[in-house]
Amino acid sequence: QQTMERWEFSLEGAIALSPTHISCYDLIVEPKTPFARYYEPGRGPLPAEETTAQMYRRGRELLVGAGYEHYEISNYALAGYQCRHNRVYWENKPYYGFGMGAASFVGGRRLTRPRKTLEYYEWVRSLPAPILKAEDLRDRETLLETLMLGLRLAEGLSLELLDRDFGAEIVGQILACLQPYQESGWVEVIAGNGELLPKPEVGAIPKNGRLRLSDPEGWLFSNTVLASLFSHF
Repeated sequence: QQTMERWEFSLEGAIALSPTHISCYDLIVEPKTPFARYYEPGRGPLPAEETTAQMYRRGRELLVGAGYEHYEISNYALAGYQCRHNRVYWENKPYYGFGMGAASFVGGRRLTRPRKTLEYYEWVRSLPAPILKAEDLRDRETLLETLMLGLRLAEGLSLELLDRDFGAEIVGQILACLQPYQESGWVEVIAGNGELLPKPEVGAIPKNGRLRLSDPEGWLFSNTVLASLFSHF
């Protein structure tokens, strides 16, 4: 079973190798997998939830202390080495996917190429007029994806861009919904220079303000924060 001592040993070994980028995150037990069939919560090789939270905090302490920037909920990098590829997803920007089962996001539509070999072969033969499985994202889905992905980043989300894309009323609802978490310290509104801003007045959108989850506590409880947003919208 993984312990705090083993976790620290692994991290210190990784740091000693001086990589430019390190990803740290919990193992997710996926349903219907062999591991899920024999694993029982609270028993077996996985540490308890509170232990994993302490590991997350300790991991941040060691990595930031070694000069890594905690730029995303699960990722650390030396200056100039943030993952440019994944930032496209986190910033909800358009992207193209190539190959069997690959997904693209273009013009507010998510397009998926066939996942099975024969279907993919038939799809390729149908070129240049292929038919892709497409999903048109509605305004609510786009908003929630923007929030869910953007709050993974240390710089968070621009309130002015949220206002531009979704309107001042939506931004006001977001801030009101997250007010309890701002008071608890899990959510922060910051200025362009990173300074914390006081709780905004009702209906006010701070100029150059950004909305983010605090590090590490806000990120640790990100599922709780996001659940409130999902239930509100």
